[in-house]
Amino acid sequence: MRTIFIVFIITLLTTTVEAQQWNQYPYEPTGTDLTFPADEGYHPGEPVEWWYTVGHVTGDVTGTEYSYMLTYFYYPTLGVDGFRILNLANDATGEFFPETLPMNYSTLAQDHLEISAQGLLGGSEIWETQRDGNGDLIPFAYHIEASQANGSINMDYVAVKRPLIVNGTGLFNQGAEAYTYYYSQSRLDVVGTITFDGFTETVSGFGWIDRQWGSMNPSPTENGEEYEWFCVQLDNGMDFNIWNIFDENGLIPDTSTYNLVSIYQDETTDIHSHEFTFDRIEYSYLPDNSRVYSQKWHFILDDIDLEITTLYNNSEVSLPFRFYEGTTTITGTVGGNPVTGVGFAELLHHYDNPEMELTYPVEAGGWVGTNNITWNLLNPDGGREVYY
Repeated sequence: MRTIFIVFIITLLTTTVEAQQWNQYPYEPTGTDLTFPADEGYHPGEPVEWWYTVGHVTGDVTGTEYSYMLTYFYYPTLGVDGFRILNLANDATGEFFPETLPMNYSTLAQDHLEISAQGLLGGSEIWETQRDGNGDLIPFAYHIEASQANGSINMDYVAVKRPLIVNGTGLFNQGAEAYTYYYSQSRLDVVGTITFDGFTETVSGFGWIDRQWGSMNPSPTENGEEYEWFCVQLDNGMDFNIWNIFDENGLIPDTSTYNLVSIYQDETTDIHSHEFTFDRIEYSYLPDNSRVYSQKWHFILDDIDLEITTLYNNSEVSLPFRFYEGTTTITGTVGGNPVTGVGFAELLHHYDNPEMELTYPVEAGGWVGTNNITWNLLNPDGGREVYY
């Protein structure tokens, strides 16, 4: 395991990305320990690692807007190498099909991205870097094939932007004790086919890739901490990676290890900050009224003012633990200019109904004059503001 140095973020850090050719291998972003294609591959010795992608695609025949999320986890347990989550959604109707399966990996390349996965009940899936006619890797181009009970994806990816190095360094602390290596590929052109509930058509659109490895474990049972994470892709070309981590008391400490935004501004500039405003302004029960998730957020940083809203409230995954994962829409302004966009929300933190006790008046007839009602919130939550 590499020696970990804690990286503290100043109030607002703007990174000027060195003007180097990024769409070739090797690519080594300045100021980081990351190297491509090696850091697209598997990192032996790290406790947890995952490969995550989401896509927004449109059917060439029907014009239907679909979204999907695919993640491969390397986390050996119970005799398997890890597990895979594949969610498929029809964003026009709200139909949502999640599936989680234990997986073994016959291939996990260490010098580039190449995954061959086998489910315990059969079936093979791949996520690999594309190759040219000479067998050489095509930089930042990938092929994905994965299927589940209600459909499948067969997609080709080509990155159109350099990687967004989260925090500017790609290595930092998250939460109370964990460290993570982290980068995003915030815009990739996507073409291929999707099968959704028995119907197959060709599609095109765009995607996002997130890569993390280290001791950061997304399971809330591991460390008692939960998070809300968002990717945002705006029509002005800016992309955002936003996350908040809730501590064991349901609060969000005001430090860079518990909240961070990394922004791709343009080809030469990134912005990293934990001094942003992020208010939760709407919540929603699941259709079975069993759990509440936040569903709308207000993000402010300098001249950036955005509202992020989930498309549907039914996009919950039940395994390996319960969490929300679904499409969002974005409206707002940047520098006073209107913007729109789409994204994804991954919500491991859920909410309880507020429990309150009145401190005044404490009994019937106790109201005197013009005194205000006062009360205490017995189950405070840093992400759930309660107003009266």
